[in-house]
Amino acid sequence: MSFELFVALRYLFARRRQTFISVISVTSILGVALGVASLIVVLGVMNGFTTDLRDKILGANAHGIVMSADRTGLTDAPHLIDKIRQVDGVRGATPFIYSEVMLSTPHGVKGLVLRGIDPQTAPSVLGILSNMTKGDVADLAPRTGADGAPSGPPGVIIGDELAQRLGVVVGSRVNLLSPAGQKTSAGFAPRIRPFMVVGVFSTGMFEYDSSLGFVSLDAARDVLGLPDGAVSGVELAVTDVYKADEVAERVTRAVGGYPLYTRHWMEMNANLFAALKLEKTAMAVILVLIVLVGSFSIITTLVMLVMEKTRDIAILMSMGATRGMIRRIFMLQGTVIGAIGTCLGYALGLGVAELLKRYQFIKLPHGVYSLDHLPVLLQWPDMLAIGASSMLLCFVATIYPARQAASLEPAEALRYE
Repeated sequence: MSFELFVALRYLFARRRQTFISVISVTSILGVALGVASLIVVLGVMNGFTTDLRDKILGANAHGIVMSADRTGLTDAPHLIDKIRQVDGVRGATPFIYSEVMLSTPHGVKGLVLRGIDPQTAPSVLGILSNMTKGDVADLAPRTGADGAPSGPPGVIIGDELAQRLGVVVGSRVNLLSPAGQKTSAGFAPRIRPFMVVGVFSTGMFEYDSSLGFVSLDAARDVLGLPDGAVSGVELAVTDVYKADEVAERVTRAVGGYPLYTRHWMEMNANLFAALKLEKTAMAVILVLIVLVGSFSIITTLVMLVMEKTRDIAILMSMGATRGMIRRIFMLQGTVIGAIGTCLGYALGLGVAELLKRYQFIKLPHGVYSLDHLPVLLQWPDMLAIGASSMLLCFVATIYPARQAASLEPAEALRYE
């Protein structure tokens, strides 16, 4: 143990005549600990919300889409999908049709975002289709009788919120109305097609569960009046969701560029995730102020300690201790206070986070949030940043008192003792 550390620990833990200084030291430690614990818990909850929201968005949407700048859409989807699947980083690709229609039932009418999908390849891209609450995506495939003719209406999959609002269940008959309509002798009339509900999904997000529906590609073309083989674009899934932008660039080059273009999930949801990131940063800055209050207490502790130990400092310097050694003594003492507070903060914060994760004793109102409890996700980069910022603030707080202690003149200090 070095001389400076020995004296610093001696000053910190030895019994003092000034009990008030010890109280301030304990307050400093508790201030740092509470700040660190608050940062750990709040950032863990923010990470949990962001990750949960991202997973729900990516469950109902693809990681990227390839579309055409022409309003006619894509007409050579199979050849395009073969090219996309050969791109490094692409895990799956499937064609889709996107439009807006009206869903009509005996209990009411509701606008619906209609997604035409391929029942065979879509589950490899859209996670929502692999975890439905009722039914199966394979039921979207057209049903045929013994003579090969269609038997019954095509199937549709809707969200549970929409099913509850319109009072339909699996097996219910509904009608889809296309506003584009079809030309008749009396003008344009809405195109109406009967469908049967063959599945219900639940994402936990009201926007998707109340307004999204899936049908097969052929059924979507029929209700929208599109020609055979026409699709709106191609959806793709990537192996690493955080590298979707890099994969999107490679896909764009592979498909030949304009008029085809590629968009990825980070670009399509940029505003939402930017707002979440800003909120996380704002909360971190606010909570760092708690650590800053603890570091100010360290300044008070060390200043008062320098005043109490003026005679001891003068004796040490007269015995050969250099000003650098005196400075390091008080810097080490403040750093030890910060280290103890940071360690206690880690223990408290990680403990509370684990309790929140395991017992979920803080419940959220159903229907307002996508979860019924506080999600907690601890990320090691955040944990390291919290510890580093706490120790940095505590170290900076020691500079002024340490310099004041090192600037004392031994003769002047002993003269007035």
